[in-house]
Amino acid sequence: MMDVLLTFTGFHDPYFKGLVDQEEQPGPILSLLTTRSFDHIFLFDTPSTQQVTMDTKDAIARIHRRSQVHVLEINLGDPTNYQEIFRGLRTHLHRIIEDFPSGRLFVAVASGTPQMHACWVLLTASGEIPARILHVRPPQFATRERPLVTELDLTSPDFPAVRFQDEAISVEESQVDVDSVRVQLGIIGDHPAMQRALEMGAMLAPSQAPVLIFGETGTGKELFARYIHLLSGRPREIFVPVNCAAIPEDLAESLLFGHKKGAFTGAINDQVGKFDTADKGTLFLDELGELPVSAQAKLLRVLQDGLVEPVGQAKAHKVDVRIVAATNRDLRKLVRQGKFREDLFYRLTVGEIKLPPLRERRTDIPKLALHILDRLNGSLRRPKRLSAQTLSRLQSHNWAGNVRDLENVIERSVRLCRNDVLDADDLLITEPVSYADPLDALPDPYEGFSLEAFLGSARKQMILRALEAANGNQSQAARMLGITPQAVHKFLQQSSPGQRTSRRRGRPKN
Repeated sequence: MMDVLLTFTGFHDPYFKGLVDQEEQPGPILSLLTTRSFDHIFLFDTPSTQQVTMDTKDAIARIHRRSQVHVLEINLGDPTNYQEIFRGLRTHLHRIIEDFPSGRLFVAVASGTPQMHACWVLLTASGEIPARILHVRPPQFATRERPLVTELDLTSPDFPAVRFQDEAISVEESQVDVDSVRVQLGIIGDHPAMQRALEMGAMLAPSQAPVLIFGETGTGKELFARYIHLLSGRPREIFVPVNCAAIPEDLAESLLFGHKKGAFTGAINDQVGKFDTADKGTLFLDELGELPVSAQAKLLRVLQDGLVEPVGQAKAHKVDVRIVAATNRDLRKLVRQGKFREDLFYRLTVGEIKLPPLRERRTDIPKLALHILDRLNGSLRRPKRLSAQTLSRLQSHNWAGNVRDLENVIERSVRLCRNDVLDADDLLITEPVSYADPLDALPDPYEGFSLEAFLGSARKQMILRALEAANGNQSQAARMLGITPQAVHKFLQQSSPGQRTSRRRGRPKN
């Protein structure tokens, strides 16, 4: 795992003259590097520190040859302007996080202006960057009790909780509506791919054109359909979701378009179809690729002229329905295979939106995790916090099940964690069920990989999963794992020091 340092440069870098005898002393960045080493160092440069930055880069290259130094320019007119600093940092942070998905990020708050330091702390505390804050003291103030470099624990109750606020979506004449709908639905993310999808959804919403949403399982297609509906101006309460994959093939037409009494065996009453139920509102057709071809022809007619013809009725009637459809399948491939009508495909793709999978917008994962945690904390007696290591671990995972998978892992981990701060080892991450051989899920060794740490983490997760399956019964969990109950009890004591007898509720049973 690579260690990555992010820092501004300041006028005490790379060296400065001391107050006594004017002796040259290492500045904050070089002082930090005497105690810690990093694989990559990113120096954020401003117009007023260009020479300082180049001198610092040269000094690091001479003294710490194993570190790769990168210079990133930020065009700051005023180094005390918070908005300018935030904008400048964000132009680079997305790329850094995506280039080092498994890296450990560190931020030094010693060089630069106090406003720069504050921006670093806010970006880290909000989860926008999953980094650890390093504070560098002046050497003359360093003692054994107060070392030269210390790591700030932002999960401590002494620090207030800070949450990220998404950037506004720029759509003419509906700015307030868009932002309020995002907040209402809990849509989180400022990754460019997500921003493009949100902007397109907001632009298409007021029109009558059908919308087709492409996205993997768990990316939030129904949530996005509701986002479009709430911005459409149609009655908010008329949103009718239909899962096409759950409809029996022989009942698809009846359920969607309705039927008349006696239309077929078992049709003992008239039935109103989903299109009539959604009249004046929005019909959301999820898993559209599973819709039978026979129903696709009638769907095309509704799209073309708004006419619905119930099964067993010769006369069609008009409905006013906005159609939003979604699929995780390749409809173009289904068209080539003759399983999906080509004319229907082109009719639906007037408004085509692709939702990015979570692994393609990793910079949003810490913000999503904190949002999920906030929601869960509302049902917990003791609110939990996530450490920087936990956010980094969540961000590096591939999340085959996307946001739904992330929600599941955080909820299970939080409810089973006995401590107030959820650490990386407390995460109950299960690999995709598609793995036929569990050995396929093992990580690839790399330089710096610790087998002992990996095995220790695996042992901890297996014991926690066994306790979950055994409803907290230590003896049963021990039998499932083939170990002694004493080993499980010892693990619980070690994982929650000082809390062995303090819990009266939710305590595992012997």
